[in-house]
Amino acid sequence: MISFPREQRSLFGEILDWMLAPLLLLWPMSVALTWIVAQGIAHGPYDRELGEVTQNIARRLVDIEKARPSQPSLKLDLPPLATDFIRSDDTDRVFFQVLGHRGEYVAGDRDFPVPDDAGQEPGVLRYRDDRFQDEAVRVAYLVLSPEPGDDQTKAMVQVAETLGKRSQLATEIIKGVILPQFLILPLAVLLVWFALARGMVPLNELQRRIRQRESHDLSAIDEHDVPEEVSPLVASINDLLARLNISIGAQKHFLADAAHQLKTPLAGLRTQAELAQRELDAGDTESARRSMQHIARSSQRAAHMVNQMLAMARAEDEEQRLRLQDVNLLRLAQEVVGDFLPRALDKRIDLGLEGVDGETPAVPVWVRGQPVLLRELIRNLVDNAILYTPGEGCVTVRVLHDPFGRVAVLVVEDDGPGIAEHERDLVFQAFYRPADNAIDGSGLGLAIVKEVVDSHGATIVVDDARERMRDRVPARHSAPGTRITVRFPAVAGPR
Repeated sequence: MISFPREQRSLFGEILDWMLAPLLLLWPMSVALTWIVAQGIAHGPYDRELGEVTQNIARRLVDIEKARPSQPSLKLDLPPLATDFIRSDDTDRVFFQVLGHRGEYVAGDRDFPVPDDAGQEPGVLRYRDDRFQDEAVRVAYLVLSPEPGDDQTKAMVQVAETLGKRSQLATEIIKGVILPQFLILPLAVLLVWFALARGMVPLNELQRRIRQRESHDLSAIDEHDVPEEVSPLVASINDLLARLNISIGAQKHFLADAAHQLKTPLAGLRTQAELAQRELDAGDTESARRSMQHIARSSQRAAHMVNQMLAMARAEDEEQRLRLQDVNLLRLAQEVVGDFLPRALDKRIDLGLEGVDGETPAVPVWVRGQPVLLRELIRNLVDNAILYTPGEGCVTVRVLHDPFGRVAVLVVEDDGPGIAEHERDLVFQAFYRPADNAIDGSGLGLAIVKEVVDSHGATIVVDDARERMRDRVPARHSAPGTRITVRFPAVAGPR
């Protein structure tokens, strides 16, 4: 399946969208509300005028005494000229209707519709919207008091007019309110854009300051020169810069130490090579052979140091640390001890592996970790133990499982010179060598061990091994020895 790169988001565009979207959404709502309000405003004065006409007509009604059922019960005392005046309008058509106490027609437009609430409380002027002769009309109607002793029927006066003037007035109101908005809305959008652009200036300035920095400048950015909202981001960047500064400083120190450590064997190689050349030119083959042996040993030490530095780099590699799996710690220890047996035999050192209960059964001890790094850890511990243990000495590797503490324990003991108590934290620093140590080493072994221990969430402890190894060490070895104990979080088994 083809995956396309995610489009980069613009903070400026996103803020602008969130500000303009509500504005553009509210504008149609504002138009609709303005239309509704305009309709109400337009109805007001014309409704009052319509109501006054209705009440004036009601005042001109006269009761007809002793009216027969076939005759109207009311009479409209209104001159024809007044009737023409009511109906006269330059814009709208006006209709009216008068009904008697029995609901009979008295005057006006006979077919005008009667409202559903014609039996309402008398004397209250009401308004409604209706249709007459296929036109929308606004109606004012008034129910009169009934005849004495008759509560079933009531007289009514209705006056209606079409909506021409009202629509014109509402349209004028809408134009007066909406048209300015067509000018204000673009101006508001422009002001919002300008305000956002002005608000982004500090961010652009911060970007410019960062871009103008030299690559080696890892000093903190001044948090007081940025807006309050950006201050947490600047604080995070400063924290990152501080950690980078520490990391780069450690790398520079490591490279300087590595260069210093490599300089000695390389200089020795050059000197021995020049000496061997002169000896060969002089025909002294025996001296040339010894020089060649020195060259071989120096190159071996240089290769060992390079391998140690590569192991150190692997131990510090974050990606390597993430490739975790369930590892049988006892199996790894067996393989490493097997690799070092020839070297131990050359030095006449008793190299042994003890598993659970002091024996060597095939009972796995599982930990969660990176096999390459764990192997490097065991190799460096065993290598150091053999390097510092004198001939006919003893080196013991133990792998134990503690079911109560839920830890897997790796112990490497030797009967070498031991490590002074005040130096037990210092030996884990890269290239650190005790001043009274005459053993030829790289100074990286325990530093690699510490890196692996930290990356696996384990703990490491250094102490003397003399009490544990007293019965197995020859009496002539009076050194305290060293015991290094590493405790890993244990797992039940492979997953």
